[in-house]
Amino acid sequence: MRQRFASLLLGLLTLFLVFGCAAPRTIPGGADIPSWNGRLAVRVQATESLASQAFSSTFELQGQPQQGQLHFYTPLGSTAAAIVWSPERAQIQTGSDIQYFSDIDALIARVLGTPVPVSALFAWLAGDPTSMDGWQVDQSQFPHGKITARRTNPAPQAEIRVILEP
Repeated sequence: MRQRFASLLLGLLTLFLVFGCAAPRTIPGGADIPSWNGRLAVRVQATESLASQAFSSTFELQGQPQQGQLHFYTPLGSTAAAIVWSPERAQIQTGSDIQYFSDIDALIARVLGTPVPVSALFAWLAGDPTSMDGWQVDQSQFPHGKITARRTNPAPQAEIRVILEP
């Protein structure tokens, strides 16, 4: 279960990184929120205390670093996991299991076994090649909806790949 949860979270992070084709989406009440969808793949190398992790899924992301939601889908289109966060808390739901965290950073670190800078992910999705916390982003294919981010230091090494749908 922990590995599945970690894989889902890894997918979430990847989704943040790759979704560079943001399109405002109108929600009830007239507010525009950024929204991305596509395919996300995350890989975290093994360490002494953490097994290797790999995850790939289609996703839909809405929001911003402070508040949003992320859904991962199975190949048949059903929801595999849903992550919702606000400044007060973050939660992940897989099936009937719901886990709560103090914030999205804590959720991601717990699931992946390594921190990922959420604010940098959203910057990458917006086309900003900001490097942060050891993460380096390759946006050379950004015009084609592709983003790759890698962290080599500190351990564990990690990679996030995103392919955005137009």
